[in-house]
Amino acid sequence: MRELVTVQVGSFANYIGSHFWNFQDELLGLGEDQNADSQVFRNTGLNMDVLFRAGEAYQGNPTYTPRLVSIGAQGSLGTLCSTGSLYDCPPSPHTSVVTWSGSASKQVAKPHKRNLFLQSLYEEEQGGPSSPVDAITNDDKRQVLDKDIVDCLENDIHFWTDFSKVHYHPRSLYELNSSWSDIHDFDNYEIAQQITSCQGEDMIDRLRFFTEECDHIQGFQFIVDDSGWISSVAADFMETIADNFGKIPMLLYSAKDPVSYTKATNKKQIVSRSLHEAISFSRLSSSCKLIVPLGLPSLSTSKLSTFLSINDTKPFHSSAVYAASIHSLSLPFRMEQAGSTSYSDSISGAVDIYETIQILTEQSRQNMVAIMDVAMPTSLLKGDHIQSSIQSSFQSLTPEVAEKSEDLQAVESVIIHGALRSGDHRRASISEMKDAFLEGYRNHGFHPQPKPMFCHLSAATCPLPIPISFPSIFSSHIGRHGELLGPISSSQDYLPKGPIEIVSIPMSARLRSTNAILPFIEKRMENLRRFGVQRGAQGAQLLRSWGFDKDEVEDMGEVLSKMILSLDPHLEMSTDSD
Repeated sequence: MRELVTVQVGSFANYIGSHFWNFQDELLGLGEDQNADSQVFRNTGLNMDVLFRAGEAYQGNPTYTPRLVSIGAQGSLGTLCSTGSLYDCPPSPHTSVVTWSGSASKQVAKPHKRNLFLQSLYEEEQGGPSSPVDAITNDDKRQVLDKDIVDCLENDIHFWTDFSKVHYHPRSLYELNSSWSDIHDFDNYEIAQQITSCQGEDMIDRLRFFTEECDHIQGFQFIVDDSGWISSVAADFMETIADNFGKIPMLLYSAKDPVSYTKATNKKQIVSRSLHEAISFSRLSSSCKLIVPLGLPSLSTSKLSTFLSINDTKPFHSSAVYAASIHSLSLPFRMEQAGSTSYSDSISGAVDIYETIQILTEQSRQNMVAIMDVAMPTSLLKGDHIQSSIQSSFQSLTPEVAEKSEDLQAVESVIIHGALRSGDHRRASISEMKDAFLEGYRNHGFHPQPKPMFCHLSAATCPLPIPISFPSIFSSHIGRHGELLGPISSSQDYLPKGPIEIVSIPMSARLRSTNAILPFIEKRMENLRRFGVQRGAQGAQLLRSWGFDKDEVEDMGEVLSKMILSLDPHLEMSTDSD
């Protein structure tokens, strides 16, 4: 088995992670459900031990917890104890100030209350519900409760733990002391460096706990909140990991919450945010093997809005889309390896993190910045007159990329899973998914697609399961299993659907290495040069206050410059001629 260790850093990253682990929990539950969607969830060909570890609680009860280190600001866990939910929270230690002889007062924040969703989980685990969640004696009452839970989650989410279904190991959840989730100094790198200098070793110890028990670790899967000081914490942490675990590959998803795109109100904010984006991207990319920037300014106005109704102001909504995409891309990492004939009808194209990084970064050029695309949901259209393709339905989740870019050296890694056949809406076979995808490159209809230099294709019959904790973001065009329905008949039908009406959806996701990422990198290079490097730069003093001297800033600019040169040989020629 090739284990995978996941690291989540920051509020939005943990929102994404909460959804991601809920998908895994749902897969585990459906795998044991005899009433689940035929055999699709009971014969997935996925090894869940890649992501989870088996253990025992103090009482000897077996546990199955994510192989995860989650890092967040102090006070960001809501009702969840930092030791997780499998163990009782230790009493708060009594503190006294020995250097102070005067009176002292103690202020204790009012504890957060469990919402209806968390109450229902707790009471179910205790062996029976009690007030306010009364006993469920029939399906009608269960449906009423589920509706109340869905409504609660849409309106009562304050922390990522408010909708988390899984149990966490006591070593998984880490709160950064001397930091608060509502910290005002948005881009203060100096604060971040102070935090990591004091707590970095403790964070590494937690990661080492999970890595040392692995038989053959395949890599680290990072999800990082690329907003404010927390990204600097992540960058410092990743640098330390690279020093301690240099041979283990790191795949990094660097995510931005749509809310973080709030328009700057003055010149100082413009300079600060521009420099933050450049420095954060340069530093994060320096320690990993492959970085995937995520986070559109608006999902509600993207191509996804055709089938999804997303409120950009709700992290609960936007993080669900990114989590679904990361879940899809992680499927090949835990597929049973070739040779296991019992799963040959369920999966195809197993690769691990190292092989994926090699595919995307070690072809004709070395580009370590990948674009993520997703089709949510995706559907196969069979027949001789294909009007659309899987490729044409992809929406980029990476911001600021070139929409139309013909790159003869482009490389892709694609996963399709749970796809449905048009007409009868039956589950497509592995071969049908592959044939339909390849047809997208041969199709010369309305949406011709340029074929990449190389494409690795993975497929699985298992769709994306929709747990009760998933937001109500599906349009009325989507059916119970993610099929695309006909025209909407009335205004009532325009109401978004959620986990009560939708049980699963087919998905496609893609990582691609292409020069379409150039605008993203070039913007950060230009901002660093304009505001931080050139003579009289407006942000030079700000960078010094963040702890960066001139040589460090120039080194970060060199990192970005090399990325651009690897993607644009013409620029390299013009630079040489100068």
